[in-house]
Amino acid sequence: MTTTDVSPWDVPGRAWYARDVRDVARDLLGACLVRRTEAGVVALRLTEVEAYDGADDPGSHAYRGRTRRNATMFGEPGRLYVYRHLGLHHCVNVVCGPVGRAAAVLLRAGEVVAGADLARARRVAVGVCDSDRQLARGPARLTVALALDLSDDGADLTDPRAPLVMTLPVDRERGAVATGPRVGVGGEGGRADLYPWRSWLVGEPTVSAYRPVSPRRR
Repeated sequence: MTTTDVSPWDVPGRAWYARDVRDVARDLLGACLVRRTEAGVVALRLTEVEAYDGADDPGSHAYRGRTRRNATMFGEPGRLYVYRHLGLHHCVNVVCGPVGRAAAVLLRAGEVVAGADLARARRVAVGVCDSDRQLARGPARLTVALALDLSDDGADLTDPRAPLVMTLPVDRERGAVATGPRVGVGGEGGRADLYPWRSWLVGEPTVSAYRPVSPRRR
């Protein structure tokens, strides 16, 4: 089977996502997100993710409750939560846990394993892309490479026939996994001792660089 062929046996159902967000985040490493459009197919192997755990997590969008922006987080697990960051670019998350928990996994980076030419064309159309390593290295680049935006908010990843679907790798040997603090999260939610909830595949060149949040000047 190729990365662009999707078998129902390789697509996790809703119950798979209805688990602790940290477990789902770790298990998503090495999984493939397959995006079908009229322009073609792009498949992305996930190499870096971050977990966010709703009302129990000061770094989460849902920490202070439900809003129009984060409503999808409170819905079914296995759905896509897409938001616009600082009005500049989109970020994509996978909703996890039981309905109402508002937990989600941010997809931070990945390796384009199919459709590299199409992903590159999308990236170059909006900026500079100097190597295949950079095609989806970082959450904003990832969404551009896959042509995801706010219209994809709420998309169902559990339907093998859908334009966007997650497939788990047949071979679970994926190498070592490392964990650390989340990128750009300030305050308590950014503390490495309390929330080492960024996970990545060791040695993968597509993993993004860690940058702590910059303190605001008074």
